[in-house]
Amino acid sequence: MIPNRAGVGASCVFLPSTSDYKTAFDFFIARFPKVGTAVWQTRFEDGLVVDQAGNAIKPDAAYLGGQHLYYFRHVVAEPHIPFDEVVLYQDEHLVVADKPHFLPVTPSGRYVQETLLVRLKNKLGLPHLSPLHRLDRDTAGLVLFGVQAHERGAYQQMFHDRQVHKTYEAIAPYREDLQLPMTYESRLEDSPVYMQMHEVVGTPNSRTDIALQSILPAKPYGIRIASYELKPTTGKRHQLRVHMNALGVPILNDGIYPTLTPEQLVMTDADYAKPLQLLAKRLAFADPITKQERVFESPRTLIR
Repeated sequence: MIPNRAGVGASCVFLPSTSDYKTAFDFFIARFPKVGTAVWQTRFEDGLVVDQAGNAIKPDAAYLGGQHLYYFRHVVAEPHIPFDEVVLYQDEHLVVADKPHFLPVTPSGRYVQETLLVRLKNKLGLPHLSPLHRLDRDTAGLVLFGVQAHERGAYQQMFHDRQVHKTYEAIAPYREDLQLPMTYESRLEDSPVYMQMHEVVGTPNSRTDIALQSILPAKPYGIRIASYELKPTTGKRHQLRVHMNALGVPILNDGIYPTLTPEQLVMTDADYAKPLQLLAKRLAFADPITKQERVFESPRTLIR
């Protein structure tokens, strides 16, 4: 196994036995055209492309089909996320982290080091740490990680079988005519609009229990807003955001619903001052490894 570098795991790619490529460098350029020639040149020169023994591959190394090569992602001028995660719990099986808004859970796009997973690997010295479920970059709150690679499947199966009870808190407009508590169901599928999910006709595949917690003062928002408790019993992408928007109460500061706004490449203090008002507040489950009843709760609070 190729060791992590600065908390980042290596990605593996197989070189087909039959090929017209002269060098491994030519293969990577063709295989990953969106990355760009200059980026691959830098990765090869910096020793970020290696063979199965961990030896660096030079840009002019001959193409040898039938082998696996490994590469490490690296982002030049990666944006810094000026908020810290908190480790709420750690044992030999699990790590429970409280994620701030704006921090991605895993490496993707412009973020590698500035992700919850890589930060925790470096901070805790746990090279095999792996997230057991998803949480949007925009959402704050609890993320569960598996420490032991051989236990990962049991924990992930627990999420797949809907044996984890999740509770979220959201701040959104208040509607007096909305009859709460309620259970909202709909069928969610990928939308033609990039990044968005949408509701379509058909058998529901998403379900959320929604309750009103409290009505908050209108100022400084100019509208009446409220705190809601959301309990999803399914795990579709953007489910809570889509359901709240469908009810006419989109979550405060949502940059995707109802209207998709371009992602800010350079975040300012003003941008950071308006996080999505959605918090993964509580996780409860029976641990499939230790058989203990586990309950974790985030101490974070949303805008009041």
